[in-house]
Amino acid sequence: MKTVTLRNGVTVPALGMGTWNVGDSAARHTHEVESLRKGLEAGLRVIDTAEMYGNGRSEKLVGEAISDVRDDVYLVSKVVPSNASYDGVRKACRRSLKHLDTDWLDLYLLHWRGGTPLEETIRAFEDLKDDGLIRGWGVSNFDVDDMEEVESLSGNCLVNQVLYNLEHRGTEFDLLDHDLSTDTVTMAYSPLGQGGALLEHPALKDVASRHETSLGPADPAQIALAWVLRRPNVMAIPKAGSPKHVAGNLASLEISLTDADLKTLDSAFPPPKRKVSLAMI
Repeated sequence: MKTVTLRNGVTVPALGMGTWNVGDSAARHTHEVESLRKGLEAGLRVIDTAEMYGNGRSEKLVGEAISDVRDDVYLVSKVVPSNASYDGVRKACRRSLKHLDTDWLDLYLLHWRGGTPLEETIRAFEDLKDDGLIRGWGVSNFDVDDMEEVESLSGNCLVNQVLYNLEHRGTEFDLLDHDLSTDTVTMAYSPLGQGGALLEHPALKDVASRHETSLGPADPAQIALAWVLRRPNVMAIPKAGSPKHVAGNLASLEISLTDADLKTLDSAFPPPKRKVSLAMI
């Protein structure tokens, strides 16, 4: 299992499980809980959720899935900017803890930047940490200038969670290297793209045809995920919606992309040659 080490010395798997849209359907509830359990059993210890995912439904489902294995999970949740004031962060954190039925979060992120001064939000994070309610904090959807401001206020930011996949490579121009240079781990959300269009691309199918995994011939999703995970200091949190998806995500760890593979993918999805606005969804 590939790992990344956070600046606080904690080492976690580079491949985790995302839960966007998980918990929204009663019909899928049991299946989604089973998926998270299967992933945990396979060593995917990182689970990412957020207060805004289904207005707490995702957190509640995650809480159910980890109820008897909490100590084995690296649990991440996020606070929305509208709750990013000092008092708002502290209230939101306690609400998330109640949804998750746990006493602490391993990592608590500001979901994206809003109007609240960063100093105020960070002060709330640090006080939550002192109170033992969180063990670390970070941010999400922050570009280089935002990260520089965070670093001017504190040296304790562990993670920057951003959109990163073959369709959205703008972060490669400067942000990924910036975060690496400051010991801030990049957590890639939506590493397989949105809506399935990315996985239908001929280049991904071409590269997949060159690889085998323990499950059989590689598929485009495994190539897309292996491409994200190839970089140092980057972890990925693809959605864990079914046991089959979890197994496929795990198989991506068996793939080592060759120089020829990377050339094929670069030709189809060119890396950035200039600074572009940070993409987010």
